[in-house]
Amino acid sequence: MKNDDKASISLKKIICISLIFMLIMTVGVMAGNVTFRNVKIVLASGYEMNVLTSKTNVSEILDENHIILLDDEKVVPDLDSELSDNKTIKISKMSEEEIEAADVVETSEEITAEEILKNYDTIVEKIVVKKVKIPYETIKKNVASEKGAKQDRIVQYGVDGLKEVTYKIKYQNKKEIEKKEISSKIIKKPVNKIVEVRNKQTVTTRASSGPRVSYASGKWSYSEAELDLLCAITAQEASSSYNASLAVITTACNRAASSRWRYNGTDPLSQYKAPGQFCYSIDSHWVRRLNGNYPAHVKQAVIDALNGKRNHNYLSFRSAGCASGVNIGGNVYFNAM
Repeated sequence: MKNDDKASISLKKIICISLIFMLIMTVGVMAGNVTFRNVKIVLASGYEMNVLTSKTNVSEILDENHIILLDDEKVVPDLDSELSDNKTIKISKMSEEEIEAADVVETSEEITAEEILKNYDTIVEKIVVKKVKIPYETIKKNVASEKGAKQDRIVQYGVDGLKEVTYKIKYQNKKEIEKKEISSKIIKKPVNKIVEVRNKQTVTTRASSGPRVSYASGKWSYSEAELDLLCAITAQEASSSYNASLAVITTACNRAASSRWRYNGTDPLSQYKAPGQFCYSIDSHWVRRLNGNYPAHVKQAVIDALNGKRNHNYLSFRSAGCASGVNIGGNVYFNAM
């Protein structure tokens, strides 16, 4: 081999060795710039493991060590946090309250595109007029002396009032989303119910057989039980409508004011109880209607009649088809000869 060839091979060896040396030095420098940490990971089971890592993010450290959080587990610090000063990652089970809270957050985030678009649907605004009932108040007056037994007596029946209320209502997707009252007008004022607490009076045997009724200024008043009985009898005779019920109680009121029928009594309930006249003495079907088992319009009709309202001047009635006269709610009203 010639001297020139030997020199060339030696030069190549020197260059290769130099490159290898430089590569080793570069890797060493790079490795020297990386900081490794000894991190403790405490699993939910209580098992502790120590790992050596150059990572600082909790999620990356767990991924690096193939640790996956279950749905009912939590980690401190949380997954997006950097490693804390104590270099400890703790995994534990969540409480029931924490699981429920997490479910609520997850559910609230599941909003479809359709639901989002609904929020941009057209809002329709309407002016709506409604009739609203004004409840009557009950006023109780004590007019009794301190001695003796007491009893309540209704001296004025309560009647609900009525008002007309105008609302501005906003609708979206046919659903009411806002309702605002803009005006109101009273159509009928309520009439307060007045109850007097009186001394209980001792009555004769004859008087005790009839209703304990008081009459003043064209109005009758009864006890609650007697009013319930009046309504039950009225409902049994006619309960299809307010006018039908008012016509029945009007007949009893007309008879109480008529000299021809006063032998049966001078108040509507006495007329109802007269033998062979109304359903009270004919059958017992009215009993099932006691204790408020009748439509509200029946009670309203009875109260209105006791306060002086009438819808005819007749003294008798029969079922339609059994007599000739004026038909009101299925009964024919007339004045018997």
